[in-house]
Amino acid sequence: MKKTIMVAALLVSPAVHAEVSFERLVNAADDKESWLTYSGTYRSERYSPLVEINTENVVDLKVIWAYQMQPSTHTGAGLVETTPLVADGVMYLTEPPSTVTALDARTGKRLWSWTPDIDEDVKNIGFPKVNRGVALLNDAVYVATLDAHLVSLDAATGAVRWDVAVADNDIGFALTLAPLAIENRIIIGVSGAEAGVRGFVDAYDSATGELDWRFYTIPAPGDPGSETWQGDAWQTGGGSTWLTGSYDPDLDLLYWTVGNPAPDWNGDVRPGDNLYSCSIIALDPNTGELEWHFQYTPHDTHDWDANQIPVLLDAEFNDEDRKIVALANRNAFFYLLDRETGEFLHGNEYSKQTWASGLDEAGRPIVIPGTDPTYDGNLVWPSLQGATNWFSPSYNPETEQFFVATRLMGSVYYKADVEYEEGEPFLGGGEQALSGDDAAGAIRALDVLTGKQQWEFMLHSPPWAGVMATAGGLVFGGSNEGNMFALDAATGEALWDFQSGGAVRTNPMSFAVDGKQRVVSTGGGTLYVFGLE
Repeated sequence: MKKTIMVAALLVSPAVHAEVSFERLVNAADDKESWLTYSGTYRSERYSPLVEINTENVVDLKVIWAYQMQPSTHTGAGLVETTPLVADGVMYLTEPPSTVTALDARTGKRLWSWTPDIDEDVKNIGFPKVNRGVALLNDAVYVATLDAHLVSLDAATGAVRWDVAVADNDIGFALTLAPLAIENRIIIGVSGAEAGVRGFVDAYDSATGELDWRFYTIPAPGDPGSETWQGDAWQTGGGSTWLTGSYDPDLDLLYWTVGNPAPDWNGDVRPGDNLYSCSIIALDPNTGELEWHFQYTPHDTHDWDANQIPVLLDAEFNDEDRKIVALANRNAFFYLLDRETGEFLHGNEYSKQTWASGLDEAGRPIVIPGTDPTYDGNLVWPSLQGATNWFSPSYNPETEQFFVATRLMGSVYYKADVEYEEGEPFLGGGEQALSGDDAAGAIRALDVLTGKQQWEFMLHSPPWAGVMATAGGLVFGGSNEGNMFALDAATGEALWDFQSGGAVRTNPMSFAVDGKQRVVSTGGGTLYVFGLE
C-alpha cells in the first residue's frame, strides 16, 4: 500500500531543475562546478578539483548564504548529516528525518520541499533519526526514508513519481543513506542490525520502482559463506548496509560495505566468522551477483562494522599498476585491496587500538586473546564508534594523500545474555566510552600507498564530521564544538575557521555557481555556504 505523501507548494517555475544522465555521473570528475553523487564521484574521493579557494586566500572565506533546516516535529528532532547535491544551479538536500528540499544554489531560496508522512512511532533502533542525502538521475531525485521506503520525486516540482516499501520498519528496518544511481538502477542498503534484521543490498528500476535484484549480506544455509554461521543464527545475523557504496564503470563493479553481526557484543550465540558482516563486497550491478568479498573483522564483538566509504584509486603498487580500493576501517586499520580481485595488498594501524597485534599476510587480524567483551567489562581501543565512522574520508589523486577524521577513544565493553524479540534491540551487552581528557580526535593525512601518517591536526573531542580535499591545496573539516576549518593539505596547518554555533556532523562539499566556488557544511541545524564573494 502506498503511504500518504505531503508535498509543499512549488515556489518557482518547474523549469528550474537538474538533468543528470548516467553518462554525466560517469564523468562527474570533469563536471567541476557540480556535485553529483553523495561522495562527489563514483570513486568516492570527496575531492573538489576547484582552485579558486586556495591556501593563499582561504582566510577571506565568508558566509554567502545560510539555510535553516526544518526538522520534522512529527517524529521528533533528528540530526543533520546530509551531503547536498548540486547540478544546473539547483541544490538538493535532505532534512531530518527524510524531507527533501530543493534550493536555488545562488541564493539559498527554497524552490520546493517534500516531506513523507512517517508514523510518530517510527523505529530507529541503534541509530539517530538522520538522512544523509539523495541521488540524482535524469530528471528525478531519489530518497530513502526512515520508515524504509524508497521514493522517486520529480526534480522540477518534488511531486512523487513512485513510492515503494523496501522493508518492514516494525521489525527494525530503516533507511538512512543516500542512494546510488547506476545506469537505470537505484542502489540502496538498509539500517537495522541492532534489531537483529538480516541485511541486504537492493537495486530498483529507476523508472518504475520495481525490485531488480537483492543480495543478502547474511547467507542462508547452502549459500556461499553460510558455513561461517551455525544453527539459526543467520536469520537474525545483522549485516546492515547503511552507507553509500562506490562504483567502477570500467570494471562494472559495485563496492558496498557491510555492518556488524547481531547480537553486537555477545558472540557466543553466533560462532564463526559471520560472513559477510564487517566486510566489503563487490557486486555485479546488473545482477547483484557476488564477485568477491574481503572481511575486515571476522566474528566482530565490538560493533565495529565496515560501514565506511570505500575510495577507488589507480596507482603503481610494488612496481605493478593496480586498481585499488582503499578504506580506513572503524577497527583502526587502514587497508588497500585490489578492486578487481579483492586481494589484500596492504594494511596498517592508523589509530590507537589494543585488540590486534597486527594483520597476517592475507589481511586477517591477529586478535589478542582476552579482548572480547566480558560480563564485568573489558577496556579496549577503539570504542564501538570506532577509529572513524560513517563520515567520509577524502583522497587527493594529485598528491596521493588520504585524509581521515579520526576518533581517539576507548571503551569498556560489557557482555550480556540475550534473546531475540522481533522489533526490539538485539545487542548482547553494551559499552561505557571513555570521555573528557581520555578522549580526543584528529584529522590525519596518510600516504595512501603506505598508510604512513604525514601529519595530524588535533581536535578537542572525537569528530562526527568528514573531510574534503581540494585542488586548492586545502582540507576542510569540522568539530563537535561547532568549528568549521580549512587546513593546509601539505602541512596540516590551520588556515581558516568559522564558529557555526552548533555541532558539525556532516561532510563538506564544494560546487561553483556563476564561476564562483562555494564550500558547504552544516553546524547544528543550519547549512552554511561559503565563498570569497
